[in-house]
Amino acid sequence: MQNSKETAMNDKKAILVIGAGDATGGAIARRFAREGYIACVTRRTEEKLQPLLADIRASGGEAHGFASDARKEDETIALIEKIERDIAPIEVAVFNIGANVRFSILDTTSRVYQKVWEMACFGGFLMGRETAKVMLPRGRGTIIFTGATASLRGREGFAAFAGAKHALRALAQSMARELWPQGIHVAHPIIDGAIDTEFIRSNFPERYRVKDQHGILSPDSIAEAYWQIHMQPRDAWTHETELRPWLETW
Repeated sequence: MQNSKETAMNDKKAILVIGAGDATGGAIARRFAREGYIACVTRRTEEKLQPLLADIRASGGEAHGFASDARKEDETIALIEKIERDIAPIEVAVFNIGANVRFSILDTTSRVYQKVWEMACFGGFLMGRETAKVMLPRGRGTIIFTGATASLRGREGFAAFAGAKHALRALAQSMARELWPQGIHVAHPIIDGAIDTEFIRSNFPERYRVKDQHGILSPDSIAEAYWQIHMQPRDAWTHETELRPWLETW
């Protein structure tokens, strides 16, 4: 028989967001927390998660932050084991690490190329594999990998980033074909356009000026799309969808 703690745990659902930054990742965690999901969020340093955790808790949600290096296999395994054991079953897992860097191919060192691949692809593999292990016995769950323009095409200066994002897309496709028949919804939304972030505001002011025209992506709008993906009925699942502002050239 289950004890009271196990019963309470089974009534809860967690969302794991790997790479819960100040924009998209944080918005996704807040959106799911509004629906009663326990937000489990990670960054390289736990201190940077404190504003997000405080915001979710102030709105009546439950949130837990973890300092974790998504490239480290042992850390990823321990993280997921801890959440499953001490917090709640992981119902949704989102891999949202960016790793967007720009270098001429002549200046792209082997260290840069490998690090970008580790951050943007290998970390996704580790999260995907470990969350699939805990979801499969339950026969349900959603795993989402955040894609980018670089997932679809390379361009000058982005050999490392595009290579990693292409690989992440292939991982997502392979996992979807294997796991969909077993009840696990694997999706790969592609974010094609500038996002409303401090980075864009500071470094691309001309792009940021079109914000009032809905010309850049709102993190909250992206988060809503992720929620809708998770809520799709199994007879009409999305694997890949593209999110972009109306004025984006594509």
